[in-house]
Amino acid sequence: MKDGPNISRIAALLGDRARADALTALMTGTALTATELAAIAGVTKQTMSAHLTKLLDAALIEVEQQGRHRYFRLADEDVARLLESLMGVAFRTGAVRLISSPREPALRKARICYDHLAGELGVLAYEALIQRGVVEVSTKGLRLSAAGVEWFARWGVDAGAVARQRRTFCRPCLDWSERRHHLAGSLGAAMLSRFCQLGWALRDNKSRAIRFTPLGERKFQALFKSEARDSKNPRKAVLEAAGSPSLRA
Repeated sequence: MKDGPNISRIAALLGDRARADALTALMTGTALTATELAAIAGVTKQTMSAHLTKLLDAALIEVEQQGRHRYFRLADEDVARLLESLMGVAFRTGAVRLISSPREPALRKARICYDHLAGELGVLAYEALIQRGVVEVSTKGLRLSAAGVEWFARWGVDAGAVARQRRTFCRPCLDWSERRHHLAGSLGAAMLSRFCQLGWALRDNKSRAIRFTPLGERKFQALFKSEARDSKNPRKAVLEAAGSPSLRA
């Protein structure tokens, strides 16, 4: 007897190189046109349109019409999580490109995973938050502690408002390059947005890389490393990392 969902259809869709390249490009969380995705995958627009129709039928992506243009994005966070997991398996088993991209070191250091921070710096932040008790591991997954609500508020993030979004609030996401976890969900997204608002980090429009300014990285490192060192005085850690209560970079 064959029980459970039939994964062969999804596996077949992901097994095509052009479709896989398109889905990976959409891991930036940015909506792209068929023309843009065709250029990324190295196929014609007509071929990409056929691929996108199959991905839409499988509910792996969604489309939004703006004037004459149609913009495609990943359907939801579950699809992004699946793709990140597959990248981890591919990396672990040696299924990597023969020629590495010159952007690869930057991707391993800090990159966007759908809408949250991944890579070396993402893992550093996650592990510091766990060690400090800002985020706690329970039998039901991750949860934000009472001290964590206060910590994020001091840092300029309204955790209550973030929690009201209609999506997963916080969860661990296995990082393909570090093979440890980073913070995902609406809280992870809010944290990355805050880095960008402060001017610590910038999105790279041509890749998934997140580029921290020299000053921004120093403040980031100070904030999360001090969380690990100064767990008895988290307010002091936040303010010292920022240099001022405003957290300006």
